[in-house]
Amino acid sequence: MNPLTQDELIPQEKYERQRDSYRQTIIALKRRRRITVGDKVTLVFENRETLRFQIQEMIRVERIVDPQKVQEELEVYNALLPASGELSATLLIELTDPDSMKHWLDLFMGLDHGQKVALRVGGDVIYGEFEGGHSHETKISAVHCVRFRPTSAIVQAIGDQSARAALTVHHAGYDAETEVPWAMREEWLSDMKSQG
Repeated sequence: MNPLTQDELIPQEKYERQRDSYRQTIIALKRRRRITVGDKVTLVFENRETLRFQIQEMIRVERIVDPQKVQEELEVYNALLPASGELSATLLIELTDPDSMKHWLDLFMGLDHGQKVALRVGGDVIYGEFEGGHSHETKISAVHCVRFRPTSAIVQAIGDQSARAALTVHHAGYDAETEVPWAMREEWLSDMKSQG
């Protein structure tokens, strides 16, 4: 996908006026692009619109007006865009109970290494590739960027409603699998078509 540019951002005053309706549109879009695998892992598959919204919100919250600072935000979020032939997701380890947070973060240590998060479509499997820098030997972040690089056979199977598609997480006693709904698969197909 082509990187987002400053020209595509809505000027702040105008954004404030249309934020509520724009936000509702993005919430509906993210609903189709969000999937929970078990009770602790959520993936949100990103595209230009989801990331443009995040940039707009960051500029709003941080009150960023300097064009150089806006460009820095663009560079951070553009790095999350899927490249040609990829699907890109923000993976969230969803922990809300402070009493068990350390236990779960310790359990998820190493999730971002090896073949732990997978997309299964038909009889084929591809593993998520994690962006580096979100963990070290004693600590793991609760937010990660994960990329999937489907083969042409997998892309074809994603478009076949009779082929089963599922996302799985298998790591350190956390074993979960979730069927991927057709609406999400349509989003993926649209993403990969727009990359071509």
